[in-house]
Amino acid sequence: MKKSDGCCSTHLIDGDGTFNDTGLEHFIKEVKLGERGLSYAVVSIMGPQSSGKSTLLNNLFGTNFREMDAFKGRSQTTRGIWLARCAGIEPCTLVMDLEGTDGRERGEDDTAFEKQSALFALAVSDIVLINMWCHDIGREQAANKLLLKTVFQVMMRLFSPRKTTLMFVIRDKTRTPLENLEPVLREDIQKIWDSVPKPEALKETPLSEFFNVEVVALSSYEEKEEQFKEQVATLRQRFFHSIAPGGLAGDRRGVVPASGFSFSAQEIWKVIKENKDLDLPAHKVMVATVRCEEIANEKYSIFAANEEWCQMEEAVQSDPVSGFGKKLSAILNFTLSEYDAEAIYFDGGVRSAKRKQLEEKLLQLIQPAHQSMLGHLRSGTLENFKEAFEKALNAGEGFSLAAVTCTQNYIAQFDEGHADAVIEQANWDTSKVRDKLCRDIDAHITSVCEAKLSELTSSFEVKLNEALLGTVGALLDGATSETWPAIKKLLQRETESAVAGISNALSGFDMDKQSKVKILTSLENYAKGVVEAKAREEAGSVLILMKERFSILFSHDSDSMPRVWTGKEDIRAITKTACSASLKLLSVMAAIRLDDDVDNIETTLSSALMDTKNNAAVKDRSITTSDPLASSSWEEIPSSRTLITPVQCKSLWRQFKSETEHAVTQAISAQEAHKRSNNWLPPPWAIIALVVLGFNEFMTLLRNPLYVGVIFALFLLIKALWVQLDISGEFRNGALPGLLSLSTKFLPTIMNLIRRLAEGQKPMTTDPRRNPALASKIFQNGSSSFSDSSSSASSGITSPKEGNEYSSTLKDD
Repeated sequence: MKKSDGCCSTHLIDGDGTFNDTGLEHFIKEVKLGERGLSYAVVSIMGPQSSGKSTLLNNLFGTNFREMDAFKGRSQTTRGIWLARCAGIEPCTLVMDLEGTDGRERGEDDTAFEKQSALFALAVSDIVLINMWCHDIGREQAANKLLLKTVFQVMMRLFSPRKTTLMFVIRDKTRTPLENLEPVLREDIQKIWDSVPKPEALKETPLSEFFNVEVVALSSYEEKEEQFKEQVATLRQRFFHSIAPGGLAGDRRGVVPASGFSFSAQEIWKVIKENKDLDLPAHKVMVATVRCEEIANEKYSIFAANEEWCQMEEAVQSDPVSGFGKKLSAILNFTLSEYDAEAIYFDGGVRSAKRKQLEEKLLQLIQPAHQSMLGHLRSGTLENFKEAFEKALNAGEGFSLAAVTCTQNYIAQFDEGHADAVIEQANWDTSKVRDKLCRDIDAHITSVCEAKLSELTSSFEVKLNEALLGTVGALLDGATSETWPAIKKLLQRETESAVAGISNALSGFDMDKQSKVKILTSLENYAKGVVEAKAREEAGSVLILMKERFSILFSHDSDSMPRVWTGKEDIRAITKTACSASLKLLSVMAAIRLDDDVDNIETTLSSALMDTKNNAAVKDRSITTSDPLASSSWEEIPSSRTLITPVQCKSLWRQFKSETEHAVTQAISAQEAHKRSNNWLPPPWAIIALVVLGFNEFMTLLRNPLYVGVIFALFLLIKALWVQLDISGEFRNGALPGLLSLSTKFLPTIMNLIRRLAEGQKPMTTDPRRNPALASKIFQNGSSSFSDSSSSASSGITSPKEGNEYSSTLKDD
């Protein structure tokens, strides 16, 4: 590419027909052709070799094409096609200098490149200059005729060609006036046109349908240079504003916008090189398609790299963006308007289609961000709704009123945010997002409603538990005939209170009657279930309760004081009373009686378990009667209300009898032991016998006082042994255990007494072991001392003084 004096040129196509696409791109950027739109023109020049074409262009347009050096001989100067920009002419005018025709370098038969270059020039150019010598006008075999035939022949290969201006430049004009030369030239041109073979559709088409013919004449450059330059300067003025209506460029139909000139020229030359016919309308669409797509891709890339869009795209991933829709719509409008400005001169159908594709691609690019924006709006609105709804409920507002008010407010808030996020160019259906928000709000309201109702129900259930469990348990523990009526009354009272309370609380909920009745019924059933569950729990431990009741009644008197079995108590009557009370408890626990139905469970149990005559009859094998407890259900009592079946009652009673029998046996034993311990005198007959039979011995003792002293000493010794060995206490548990215990304690006790008597002969000291007087005193008062010791031991209380004396006395044991 060459530049000089504001002119820029490039070798567009070399002599071998290679298109210089890189050079053309640089040339277009240098002259800023892409910014021209349709405001540009293309001029090309044809003519025989060495006819002064380059010289004419350099003088006419200020270009710098290489000129022939006449001193070196006449030879080929321009090879291929050169392209340059005219200096100082508006609009922007491009000039193509074509290789000369009829050159000896290519030979006589090598006319292919001439035709290709001519076809290229006609397809690309608005104005074609035909450079010819003045002396060739009117000559049959002149070189210009061959050139014109080539031009007209290749014109037939253009489908729907546009109207091109053919300007014949007559060089080295002679004295013959132009007015005389022009008719002859036009006549020759018409003859050549008529002689050129045409397609059937164009046989009758006149030359003027394809060409505007202009004729100008110039003086000789070598002989009349000044006059030549003046004429060229005049001709130059005609190229100013050449594309204006009536201008030299003529018909501008199908002109390619400047931004597509490079691609269009390359494709035209490619088609020509492949020896194909040019379909200019199709080529125009193809160029428009390629260029509009390039423009669209460029605008898409610019949009994707737009800093504001990138910031919005990044920001919307985490938080909603204020003014999202308006900002993004403005960026889209700017991008599409930029596309429209650059693609305005291309085919309308193609331009619109590519614009629509660009818009769709841009909308696809921003749709995820828009979805994120709507997602933030939906989630943010939902969270705000939840907070506001909770605050309204905490403030004591009715549930239904709070739900309706908050829903309306925050759906309206979402609609405002959605309107702010709307993209003007998009026609997206965003109703699903709003519907999703409505469903989420409804789901949250339902969830909160269920939670509130559950919490409300649970609170009343807790109250029912507190009110029923303890009282029902206490009533069942003290089971009487009035137990179940009392439980029924308690259940009715607490249930009515709970139902009234929950009904009042449910007034704030917009509930249908059926749902409300369901909740109230559920609460009533729960209360009943609490009572039944507690009853079943108590029934599971009925044996323990029966034994406790038996133990209380059997072991305590009417004043709740522990019984002392002195032998005066009627154990049989007490046992029967305690068993009857326990059987009463069993009958109460046998079934749930929350209805008004009457049953005979107590009578059945009493007759089967407490009636001894009936029991004896049942045991008698000779009498065959049916057992009323040999069943798994009670009469008139459904299984759902049965706590203890008849068979289970019978089994429990047997276990109860076996486990309480020991207590009765112990009571009887205690009575007998008490009687024995309090009855040491011999029978009356024995006393009379002793008096009668021992009268002589008694009289002997009276006559001899020494016997009385010995007997008294023996009495003291026996009394001391009695107290020391606690004989009465040892025999309370039976004769055999008493004898065994005494046999082990008798000898040590005798030895202890002898030791004390021996120590009693020593002088009296503070130590009982060294003070015989103290030992004698202890021995003399042995009965009372041992008695007190025994009493203290039995009561578990010993005074410190007595304990010290007793321990000192028995220290040597």
